[in-house]
Amino acid sequence: MALISLDDLEGLDDEQLDDDITDNVEPMGDEDGLLSHWQAVASTHQVSVPAMGEVLYEERRYPAGFWVSARRGEDLYEQSISLAFMKLMRFICKENSARYLGMTIPVVSSVQVMEDGETFEKSVETAFFLPSEFQSSAPRSLDPDISVTYREPIRVIATFYGTTTEQTVGWQIRVLRELLDPGDPSVHGDRYMVAVYDNPGAPQRRNEIWFIRREP
Repeated sequence: MALISLDDLEGLDDEQLDDDITDNVEPMGDEDGLLSHWQAVASTHQVSVPAMGEVLYEERRYPAGFWVSARRGEDLYEQSISLAFMKLMRFICKENSARYLGMTIPVVSSVQVMEDGETFEKSVETAFFLPSEFQSSAPRSLDPDISVTYREPIRVIATFYGTTTEQTVGWQIRVLRELLDPGDPSVHGDRYMVAVYDNPGAPQRRNEIWFIRREP
């Protein structure tokens, strides 16, 4: 998996880590290269439009392993993922029992939809897959708000889009739901994942919506 380097974090002192993530950030890396790197981890099945060759969505299976996560419940979805991401940045830089850890991408936020099928729950969990060198001996967090947990493999249906606001995420969920069988019992209908491959300040972003397959 691709890593965010120390150069990507240069200048992020304690005060800046408290600021909104959207202020003066740089891309995490070349988006096409990072996307290819992440997709190579999983078995991928692409579904394309025959006439145009456009990829509508991909089905993938990601391996089991340790994930690092933080949860926030702000008034706005964008605030929740921004503040949770800053928690994760502190963890990889200094608030752990090891050393600088590095962060794999994408950074994934779990979205829970309320009973109306449209409104997001305020509480959003943001997580990243622990780099491979730490998988056999996961570091402890010095921050009680950070969790380091082992997760079983997941199967997802991914589609691509740009910005990560609550409005655009909700719209993309509806679009992908229309492409799939809305009544398919093998797909969770009330929780989704938003996979971010570069910082929100990047001019051209490659993000994804993940529908989650139920394990048989």
